[in-house]
Amino acid sequence: MKKILGTVAAVAVMAVASQAHAARDYVWAAGSSTVFPFTTRVAENFARKTGSKAPKVESLGTGGGFKLFCGGTGEGFPDIANASRPMKKSEFDACAAKGVKDIIAIKIGFDGIVIATDKDGADYAFKIEHLYLGLSSKVLRYGKFVPNPYKAWDEIGSGLPGNRIVVYGPPPTSGTRDAFLELGIEEGARRFPLLAELRSNNEKGFKGLVDPLRADGWIDAGENDNAIVQTLTRTPGALGVFGYSFLEENGDKVKGASVNGIFPTATTIANGSYPLSRSLYIYVKKSNLGVTPGLREFVEEFLSDAASGRGGYLQGRGLIPLPPAQHEAGKAGFKAGTAMARPAS
Repeated sequence: MKKILGTVAAVAVMAVASQAHAARDYVWAAGSSTVFPFTTRVAENFARKTGSKAPKVESLGTGGGFKLFCGGTGEGFPDIANASRPMKKSEFDACAAKGVKDIIAIKIGFDGIVIATDKDGADYAFKIEHLYLGLSSKVLRYGKFVPNPYKAWDEIGSGLPGNRIVVYGPPPTSGTRDAFLELGIEEGARRFPLLAELRSNNEKGFKGLVDPLRADGWIDAGENDNAIVQTLTRTPGALGVFGYSFLEENGDKVKGASVNGIFPTATTIANGSYPLSRSLYIYVKKSNLGVTPGLREFVEEFLSDAASGRGGYLQGRGLIPLPPAQHEAGKAGFKAGTAMARPAS
């Protein structure tokens, strides 16, 4: 009898272990809040077309998504990382250290980072250097770096409104935050010869001096960009930083500022004339293809002409499509299973 009970117990343990290591029956994507609405829309269409279980999509920010994605292999970690910037070398190495290798990087389109205000608020026409002077924790003033002394925008540029400097934006885990720092704050700082020289000689020192944002003017508003939009409608004079798609969706509530004389539009973002333009990506674990049910088909739906191609349903959601040649190259690269190389930085 004891032998029989022991055998039953052993079978039960094996069954539990088997269940623990079985593949999930759904696709899991996590990361950028900017890519989130696009992935969510694809997930909805994929589930409706195939009858499969809807993919799980989480908005954690690009950095948070990479951290989870690179945490390990198996069902306890996402199949896809959504990103609003390229993967960093340190993140690639963190993936490799946990056995996450053969990652397929796919550019899905373009986006612009918008500086917006309430629809009925004042108009802003920023020069790129205004962003550095208004938001960096320390700024160059009379040849010295000092704690940011500016309280209102018209103290920085005579053509700017006199509103107090209050900006709601994404937290440090966000790719939107990273891209805003690079394209807005750092680029604005480089307009000053002393800082341009510092960056050429000591990029790390330059970033350490320029990138920290002021605690009395920049407010981390979480990964929910819709919440920032709602805040702007309730906070007269405040500005918000988020992806272009949220401006598209909320054009009846908020409006975008110009930067260097260029307003954020689908055209100016696609051709790169809008200074705060960037590329969007998804990263896929090659090892999970054929293991996670529906993963390959989900990515194929994402890359289809009907979704991310010109005139596709994601364009209606605010995604700026890639040029046709790049779009086709992305599909071909995924079909071939081409894994990304280790990033240079």
